[in-house]
Amino acid sequence: MRIVVAPDSYKGSVSAVGTANAMEKGIKAVFPDAEVIKVPIADGGEGTVEALVTATAGQVIHQDVVGPLGDTIQSYWGILGDGKTAVIEMASASGLPLVPNDKKDPRITTTYGTGQLIQAALAKGLKKIIIGIGGSATNDGGCGMAQALGGKFLDADGQELPYGGAALAKLDRVDLSGLDVRLKDTVIIVACDVDNPLCGAKGATAVYGPQKGATPEMVQELDAALKHFASKVSKVTGKEIAECPGAGAAGGLGAGLLFFTNATLRPGVEIVLETTGFDSLVQSAQLVITGEGRTDFQTAFGKAPVGVARLAEKYNVPTLCLSGGLGQGYEDVLQHGIDGVMSTVPGPMNLEECMERGAELIELGTKRLCHVVKVGIKISGMVNS
Repeated sequence: MRIVVAPDSYKGSVSAVGTANAMEKGIKAVFPDAEVIKVPIADGGEGTVEALVTATAGQVIHQDVVGPLGDTIQSYWGILGDGKTAVIEMASASGLPLVPNDKKDPRITTTYGTGQLIQAALAKGLKKIIIGIGGSATNDGGCGMAQALGGKFLDADGQELPYGGAALAKLDRVDLSGLDVRLKDTVIIVACDVDNPLCGAKGATAVYGPQKGATPEMVQELDAALKHFASKVSKVTGKEIAECPGAGAAGGLGAGLLFFTNATLRPGVEIVLETTGFDSLVQSAQLVITGEGRTDFQTAFGKAPVGVARLAEKYNVPTLCLSGGLGQGYEDVLQHGIDGVMSTVPGPMNLEECMERGAELIELGTKRLCHVVKVGIKISGMVNS
């Protein structure tokens, strides 16, 4: 039996790579002779670099950058096994987990560090960059990123704007003459799984600002600042980006990448599955096992497990989903290619214990899942005999 395991990370508990390894142990306990193909995946957020670097036998590069609060932090990015493609996850430089709860304030957080990672990839001579933009702490429209790449954003006194979304309200002049010229010849693919416009009721600030620390008053302030920013930048670039689906992703970083580079936005899981060659791996499989930290109604909107299942469905390969928790509407995924869902949790258990024992519970949950598969195989034999 050939089984492909293609899980996302159990965020905050076990990485996608660790999850795939735990699943393999669980499978081997029930089907010792099974061939297990491990394809850790991600959807553009945490774990994207690790998943793609691991799948392609690439390398991870560590680098100091400006963090979301303006201090120096250690971040990382990757070069894929082809030696020609960089992979960046903005969460590693400008992500929400990098900001303590008592310091969350999207008025001051910056994407400057993400720009530094892009610049590092350009300096290596790489002509293709994959950028995952999930998990941001920012609301600066990608202004910080552009500043790191040579753009200048000046107030009425000719002074460079400070970091953060609030400062965008004071933008008077945009100078892109110093923007890194290598961007023009670089293919940039952005892993983006939301279709929010930049501003308004469904925009970056209104929808995602509160989880980054924005009060209702801040939401109004930041939304107006982003609108002003987009107007000024549109006049310089000739691009009308604000209403584009995905422009509001990552506090407007989606818009910034569209404004200042030749980026294209695509669903994150599609990029990852394409890059890992998942299509060719699943064709000859008998079963696919995927998973994530929590499966609920949102998963059906195209999160990683559903992306995996849809591709497996093309080849009539069944997909089972093993998740850390099952939330409201998890049954919706059964209408989107997933054939069965199970939780790793065997009984009453608090969240802290579940996360601490993540790898163990994933292994044991996979064993339970495989025993059910074994029953299915017996039934199939009885029906066909």
